[in-house]
Amino acid sequence: MTLTINTDRLLRELDQLALITDCPPIQDRPLPGTTQAVTRIVFTPRDLEARAWLKELVLAAGFTVREDAVGNTFLRWEGTDPGLGAVGTGSHTDAIPYAGMYDGTVGVLGGLEAMRSLKESGFIPKRAIELLMLTSEEPTRFGIGCIGSRLLGGVIDPEAADRMLDRLPETDASAPTGLTLANVRQAAGFHGSLASVKLPIGHYHAWVELHIEQGPLLEREGIELGIVTNIAAPASYRYTVEGFGGHAGALLMPDRRDALCAAAEMILSVERHARAANTSSGGVDTVATIGMVGVYPGAVNSVPSRVTLILDLRDTDVARRDGVLSAFHADIAEIEQRRGVSVQEEIVNADAPARSSEHIVETVEAICKAEGVGYKKMVSRAYHDSSFIAAVAPTAMLFIPSRAGVSHKPDEYSTPESIAVGTRVLALALAKLANE
Repeated sequence: MTLTINTDRLLRELDQLALITDCPPIQDRPLPGTTQAVTRIVFTPRDLEARAWLKELVLAAGFTVREDAVGNTFLRWEGTDPGLGAVGTGSHTDAIPYAGMYDGTVGVLGGLEAMRSLKESGFIPKRAIELLMLTSEEPTRFGIGCIGSRLLGGVIDPEAADRMLDRLPETDASAPTGLTLANVRQAAGFHGSLASVKLPIGHYHAWVELHIEQGPLLEREGIELGIVTNIAAPASYRYTVEGFGGHAGALLMPDRRDALCAAAEMILSVERHARAANTSSGGVDTVATIGMVGVYPGAVNSVPSRVTLILDLRDTDVARRDGVLSAFHADIAEIEQRRGVSVQEEIVNADAPARSSEHIVETVEAICKAEGVGYKKMVSRAYHDSSFIAAVAPTAMLFIPSRAGVSHKPDEYSTPESIAVGTRVLALALAKLANE
């Protein structure tokens, strides 16, 4: 099979998709500066516009389209034996505010280009090849990521998912709009029970997701492709710190129960324990981030009486992750007693790590060797939709280098050469797996 990836077409479509954004278009984009700032939050007009645009491309290529109750979009190239499990690929097109233009989109449009290039080469798959545009990989709107793939994998309760509160615009973690996922998805045109979204075991014979690395290792080491062997286990917790507020001048220091000061100690505590876990293990796989803080009443002359924090804690080892959380809990208890505050914890999600299929990893390795593509096996410390599809299908991921490891920012960038290599390896892997 002679396979040619139409890189110009793929890059043009990445640019077109980047301009479907709530951010102003950047006309002059000299590298290595900013490419394009992208805000495309799930179920907003820009997200729905991007979905419609993608479906037009897919139908023009001769593939079929279906959508499920949460908006996961399946783009299918039927094989000669429809009774066999399909080979899947894909990612997401939603983007956090002021993100970059490659996160998720390389996997969706690269997957489409892989399918088109295979079809144009004359390849005929035995198994169906299916491209997924997955709903709400980013947690921007509902406070939890990968909603579409969690439902596909059956790792979230459908009724509980429908009750999740809409937090758009996300200015304060404690200020939902009053709408639910059920309200928002139905208003966007996606109806039916979320219980119908779960895929049966065997729907996919194999799943391979192409993604930018979102880290510095591949570029730093001059390696063309990463083959992901396992994906770190993410956990998110929402904390509410209740203290006692008052006038910033009149409330004397000995009488204060400042919720923000207590929260600041909590932030430093979890950072300290994550660093200690890495030191004791001799690794770098434990990461802890508090990236959202809501302060009430939020006035310069008022002592904060309530603070909300959201913790993102990740590790490739669940026991080590839980050890950090246990040490953090001990510090919280001490902070409560010493500062006279109370802290409530709410689990947003606590997921298991995902391990790649040895067979798919070996298949991709063989392709890289045959094609002369330099690769390394690596861990994904960011979680992806593949983490949850792994519950119902053998999975693996391919990473291409990210310039300076930057992601979730407008200067996120992967070179045309890297995108082309990743898409070619993906296409060859889909072809090999589809004819098994």
